[in-house]
Amino acid sequence: MLRLLARMRAMGLTRPGRPLHGLPEDFTLSREDLPDEPEDQEAGRDLPIEAIRHLCSHLDKIDGGSGIEVRAAIELLIDTGRRPDEICQLPWDCLMRDQDGKPVLIYDNRKSHRLGRRLPISETTASVIVRQQEAARGRFPDTPVADLVLLPSTVANPDGRKPISADWVSGRHRTWVDSLPEILVPTAVETNGRTETRMLPFDKRRIYLYAYRHTFAQRYADAGVRVEVLKELMDHKQLSTTQCYYRVGEMRRREAVDRVTTMQFDRHGSRIWRQATALLDSEHARRAVGEIAVPYGICTEPTNVAAGGGDCPVRFRCVGCAHFRTDVSFLPDLEAYLSDLLRNRERLLATIEADQWAKDEAMPSDEEIRRVRRLITRIKADVDELDDDERAQIEQAVTTIRRARNSVVNLGIPRLRQPLPDIRPDRSA
Repeated sequence: MLRLLARMRAMGLTRPGRPLHGLPEDFTLSREDLPDEPEDQEAGRDLPIEAIRHLCSHLDKIDGGSGIEVRAAIELLIDTGRRPDEICQLPWDCLMRDQDGKPVLIYDNRKSHRLGRRLPISETTASVIVRQQEAARGRFPDTPVADLVLLPSTVANPDGRKPISADWVSGRHRTWVDSLPEILVPTAVETNGRTETRMLPFDKRRIYLYAYRHTFAQRYADAGVRVEVLKELMDHKQLSTTQCYYRVGEMRRREAVDRVTTMQFDRHGSRIWRQATALLDSEHARRAVGEIAVPYGICTEPTNVAAGGGDCPVRFRCVGCAHFRTDVSFLPDLEAYLSDLLRNRERLLATIEADQWAKDEAMPSDEEIRRVRRLITRIKADVDELDDDERAQIEQAVTTIRRARNSVVNLGIPRLRQPLPDIRPDRSA
């Protein structure tokens, strides 16, 4: 663009009567003035967790015909969500430590002309870099570290200054993916007018290098990371570029809610939804505006919902209220609540420095304990009736919902920071 502007001036296009007449002589363009190239940001290109788990379990099959550089590049792409060119062009000394001693990846976002970007990474990812640094140094012991690249090319590269290319990695990545066994993932299919989930083969054509960037963004979005933070993690200039990943996250949460709702119970332990059907858009909207989270379930009592969960008429005796319901995603909270009830009862029975009326008021009732136990037993019994595939799908849906739940209850209890996701589950360093 800079050369084009100079050429147009040389051709006299700024003279009177020509197309650029009136353009000041001191007008120029810098790299910062140039817009970003289009981002590969179409929603829905992330990989399901089953695909990532399958790929990570077969990483050892990369080394045989492609070299350790390709494996290191793929691992870093999965872990960091950087663009392929950004990983391939990493310098040898791209790993640093912050003031707390935590590892940080230093990379150049050449697409947006922003150099020396810093990305927090895990110790496991740092170990991948250290291992590759040792390999590169072993190949080129005489090249100064400042000139050495992390992923040196194996072709026409006598001193280790030439990095591998993204196209070269992409070709060997495709060969590796196509050689892997079939990948089965939960897929919604319609049978006789009803939607059900089956384990079907995943299209391997959807597994390409840039899909790891989408997967990185989606995992953090599903974990409840704020869009402003995710924008920084992705190193986007525009917030709108990042927000497309949250639309996918909302779809994931809707699917998870649909699945978990089929295992929803009232205060008596009776199942509310008896058919595994998806909620209508209006039902999702009604749930969003007509309910509030309570310590171990959902409350639909209008005054309490309007007060944001702070005006319960029965003083949060949820298992005795007709407006209360719970589901399998609240099972850990129900179990924790039961433990609290039993522990508090023992403490009150041992307390002697309190008036009897105060102890009676604070004492958990036997009926409340029975109700909570009944709910736990009922939910566990339904989970035990599922086959392995159904149980895996429910567990995945529960994980999605619990991550999206910023706070279990909005009753003045401090919010807890959601744990950041492990992009590569079940891996070993």
